[in-house]
Amino acid sequence: MRAVITGTGMHVPPKIVTNNDLSRIMDTTDDWIQVRTGIIERRFAAHDQATSDIALPAARQAIDSAGCTLDDIDYLILATMTPDCYFPGSAPFLQRKLGLGTIPCLDIRQQCAGFLYALQLADAVIRSGQHRRVLVVGAEVHSCLQPWDQHSWDVAMGDAEGPVSDEQFQRNTQFRDRTVLFGDGAGAVVVEGVEASDRGVIDCVIHCDGNEAERLWTKAAGSAFRPYISAEMIASGDITPIVEGRKVYALAVTAMPEVTLEILQRNGLTLEDLDLLIMHQANLRINEGVQKRLGLPDNKVFNNIQRYGNTTAGTIPIAYHEALQQGRAKAGDLVCFVGLGSGLNWGAVLYRC
Repeated sequence: MRAVITGTGMHVPPKIVTNNDLSRIMDTTDDWIQVRTGIIERRFAAHDQATSDIALPAARQAIDSAGCTLDDIDYLILATMTPDCYFPGSAPFLQRKLGLGTIPCLDIRQQCAGFLYALQLADAVIRSGQHRRVLVVGAEVHSCLQPWDQHSWDVAMGDAEGPVSDEQFQRNTQFRDRTVLFGDGAGAVVVEGVEASDRGVIDCVIHCDGNEAERLWTKAAGSAFRPYISAEMIASGDITPIVEGRKVYALAVTAMPEVTLEILQRNGLTLEDLDLLIMHQANLRINEGVQKRLGLPDNKVFNNIQRYGNTTAGTIPIAYHEALQQGRAKAGDLVCFVGLGSGLNWGAVLYRC
């Protein structure tokens, strides 16, 4: 039994926020952001939209694309670091909004490697024979983590003229290295068990190194504190994610090429056999560094971070959906999904289209 992706879907909010929009509320420029990240624009959800809300249209599109019905889906995995609420997370809400009955559903929290872990889980439950069609979704509403006051939000979103106060401008600038990176979006796939197929998941290799956990993390709010969250945590900015940029770059451009070669070699394949590498879209400079180390030509690498920013668990399924739509991934192609993120989690999935 092979785990085959039979349908894909994506959704990004309609609101585009450009680098120039962000420059109205913090000390940054379009050039500053593009040079460091490659990002030109990102999407932000409306204030009343949660992760399950933007996951919903992506999931529906994937189900339609697979040519199946809601009754055919018998398991739901949702990868996210921005759940609707602390518990029960987002998967039960997405289940309810889709109308998936009482099928088992779960959130997983592997952040930027979330989709890789979710695919490995889907592959495992299908190979075990316990489930036949698994809906896998990676979705994020990162805009909820932005440490801006309401006026800054209004100016950035184009709902107010501005400027923001000098005090708020300086506060927003303190977090610019992180806040310019993230966008909101969702990608989804239907993974189906198919007998005697040449298509599907070939192998999964995933790793975690907790010794590097503080390289990307949010250091406040959680069971390590009493109370769980406080006004002081919010005021200090400790609830805003921390990204040690230089260290993460060094880890990513080392671990991602290594795990790509690892999964190819253990399946008797080489880089020459690979048709397309789809990396987690965290930073275009990281992806360029990985591409250079692997010696891959541009036609074997797919990037779209320029338009969406880092949507964490959503980046790989969004990129795969667009690669299929653009004819960059075709029937019979060998594709490698690879990523690294908080935890420190990283890995690769080898897939035959």
